[in-house]
Amino acid sequence: MKTIEIIGFKRANLDNQSLNEIRESGNVPCVVYGPGIPEQIHFYSPIILFRDLIYTPEVHLVELNIEGTIVKAVLKDAQFHPVSDALLHVDFMAYTEDRDIKFEIPVKVVGSSPGLAKGGKLEMKTRSLKVKGLANNFPDFIEVDISNLDLGKSFKVSELKPEGFEILTSPNVSVVTIGIPRALRGKKGEE
Repeated sequence: MKTIEIIGFKRANLDNQSLNEIRESGNVPCVVYGPGIPEQIHFYSPIILFRDLIYTPEVHLVELNIEGTIVKAVLKDAQFHPVSDALLHVDFMAYTEDRDIKFEIPVKVVGSSPGLAKGGKLEMKTRSLKVKGLANNFPDFIEVDISNLDLGKSFKVSELKPEGFEILTSPNVSVVTIGIPRALRGKKGEE
């Protein structure tokens, strides 16, 4: 899994006026917490550094460099303005290489489905799966092979065979379904 570096600067004032000044200067207020950190670290980072972390379908590990202090973390939460959609605040969770963490990894569909060739529609039921394991064992994405899916068939989480991590999403959840369009439903009944 790829790692992105975010450079941060500690902030002492946590009041609303200070937060607004940080945002107006093109920065994002952040906090990091978790194992290996005695107490939360409040900091801010330039908003441009979040482009490759937040505005992408991929997931990344994060190396925070807060005034020389290096913290390995994952993105836990990002808050956006309800109207302008501007990034308001980011939470990071620190991790250590010897402890399991929970994470969401995106799903990538591969293969060519016979159901799609017959006019079916690919329906993504979930775009990411919750997993647990050591951070270094996580893949960039989880591949779902739809080569055997015909019309009306689904690929469930239980069909995945993860290596080096555990999938926490329920095994009964459908990841992808090949939907039957309305035009084909009538023909299927006539046969």
